[in-house]
Parts: sequence; structure tokens; C-alpha cells
Amino acid sequence: MPVKGTSKSEKLLPIAVLISGAGTTLKNLIEKKKEGKLPVDFRLVISSNPQAGGLQHAAAAQIPAIVVDWNKYRDPQPFSEEIFDHCRRQNVKLVVMGGFLKRLVIPPDFENRVVNIHPALIPAFCGQGFYGLRVHQAVLDYGAKITGCTVHFADNLYDHGPIILQRVVPVLDDDTPETLAARVFQEECKAYPEAITLIAEGRVQVEGRKVKILPPKDVDFEL
Repeated sequence: MPVKGTSKSEKLLPIAVLISGAGTTLKNLIEKKKEGKLPVDFRLVISSNPQAGGLQHAAAAQIPAIVVDWNKYRDPQPFSEEIFDHCRRQNVKLVVMGGFLKRLVIPPDFENRVVNIHPALIPAFCGQGFYGLRVHQAVLDYGAKITGCTVHFADNLYDHGPIILQRVVPVLDDDTPETLAARVFQEECKAYPEAITLIAEGRVQVEGRKVKILPPKDVDFEL
């Protein structure tokens, strides 16, 4: 099935960005939008943490932001329901997870409308508990020669949904988790905007677990 986006002649794709911490992914997306390289309309930033540094990036860019505090719920179902209710009220068409560390239960109307980026090559070094420097330490401990990042549609399992694109990074003999993380993040900063742009242009088609990237064309997909 085609993923629903916008055509090149239509207005920008309305997105919400979910954060839990420093918001480095959000900052990158904001910068790409300013450079004219990301055809989106930031409708909302939602943080699971009232102290998240990423809220400052939203404020600086004048993006509306709210906190849905995980500590007030401790239950993924009502926590997720509030998040998606906010997204519906803002007519969000794509939800972008940017360092969002809480379990999200995705409702049927947002199937293939939530994206995530993982700092490894799924299905390796992924799943519950694999986040941040833990991922890169696991790569080094295993002795892998390559790693990278994966942009995928999120479903209701950790790091499991259909893969949109991946980028490969070499693992160097003298790498530490920090140096490897920095090199992977450089690729994340390119891969995530690219994947979101493909969706915005209506060029992403999902068939089961497989994602096809369609050639450039003016296509309008209703949401």
C-alpha cells in the first residue's frame, strides 16, 4: 500500500516530533527545514520528560510543544492515547520519533504513519534495552566491522517495523562507544531527513515488511 504523504505541489507535510531528552534529532530536523531541505510543517513537539533539553530547541524555533509526562501514567496505553489525541487535534500526518525512549502503542489510524531511527543496522543490535551508547558498546563487544543507522516505520514491537532506508558506517579498530556514536549520528543527520522527504513526496510504498521507494513524480496521497 502507498504511504500517504503530500505531492510536491501541495503544502508541507504536517509532522509531530516526539522527544525524551536533549533533542539532537529535533535540532537536526529544524536545521534541515531552515535550509530548505525538509518539506515539513512542524505542528507539535511532544516530550515524555518535562526536563527534556529538546524543549528548548522547540521554543527557539517557535514550534508548539507540550509535555505528556510518562511519570504521571506508567502505563503505555493511556500515555500513548494522550499523545495521539494531541496529534489528531493538530492534524498531524506523520509522527517522528526523535530520541523518544518510552513505549508507544500505535493505534490503527497511525499505522505506517510513525517513523523511528535506530543507531544500528536492524535486525542487529536492536530491541528492548538497545538505545544510546548501549548499542555502540554492543557493536564493539561483538567485533562487528560495520554498523550504521536504520530509518523504519514503528509498530508495536521494539525496532521491528518495515525498514525505509539504512546507512552503513565502518567500525574502526580504535573506536570507543562515543566515537562510533558520533560517526553514526553524522549519517543519521542525513538519513532521517531523506526518509521523511520521501514520505512527504509520496514516494514510499509498503508491501508487508518490504518498503519500495518510487521514482520522483507529482503524486497526491490522501490521509
